[in-house]
Amino acid sequence: MMPSFPDSATVRAPERLVLRGGRWTSLDLTVRYGRFEHPEAGTCLIDTGYTSRVTRGRRSFALRVYNALLKPELSADALPAACPKVDTILLSHLHADHVSGLRDYPKARIYAHGGSVDHFIRASWLHRSTHGVFAELLPDDLADRMIRFEDLPIVSAPLGLGHAYDIFGDQSLLAVPLPGHMLGHMGFCWPVPDKPILYAADAQWLHQAAVEGTLPPPPARWILHDPKAALATSARIADFARQGGRVIYCHDPEAV
Repeated sequence: MMPSFPDSATVRAPERLVLRGGRWTSLDLTVRYGRFEHPEAGTCLIDTGYTSRVTRGRRSFALRVYNALLKPELSADALPAACPKVDTILLSHLHADHVSGLRDYPKARIYAHGGSVDHFIRASWLHRSTHGVFAELLPDDLADRMIRFEDLPIVSAPLGLGHAYDIFGDQSLLAVPLPGHMLGHMGFCWPVPDKPILYAADAQWLHQAAVEGTLPPPPARWILHDPKAALATSARIADFARQGGRVIYCHDPEAV
């Protein structure tokens, strides 16, 4: 049940872009996804990272521009080759670097924030594109296939994380609302007694920013759905870590 977090790709960016007061030195930011086994849910993924659906082949103009700006370099652990058979996928949010492998798993159960999926399915092409969401990466039947986090039992997450959703009904894994980065942004917590684990996805790019209580400078800040909520979420995560919890992010190259 304990997860691993392979790197699907790396994206090179100046530290200053993702950390207030950071250096101009370039960082190789990871693009992680999670993987674990569950006795009933089978082989499970958290997000799908970057795949070749973003980096090559037939794509929309908007997705080509997105790829040209970020220039992700796929790794040997990129999906679907690294995990051909998947039973369950949990989505933290709908940005392209988290959903680009969804169409490769047409039979997988998908858990997602229903309000966010509804919002972006109804949105215009322009609204989706400017928010890093691309319809061509989302399964046509996503709304019908997904299990909404909002419909799951509500429980308390450890170490002050607040309310969460009991994903499998056994409290082995909790979906924790982490608002700010994007509408419906979720993290995932394994509430193991000795050292709870929180996969905080994109709540911050670097844990240092959570410790310092800062948000990235523009233009990275401009993509935030709600900066005020992002700061509150960041403070909650930092407090979780101070109390002994382990925090993992999608893009921070260092394990926390």
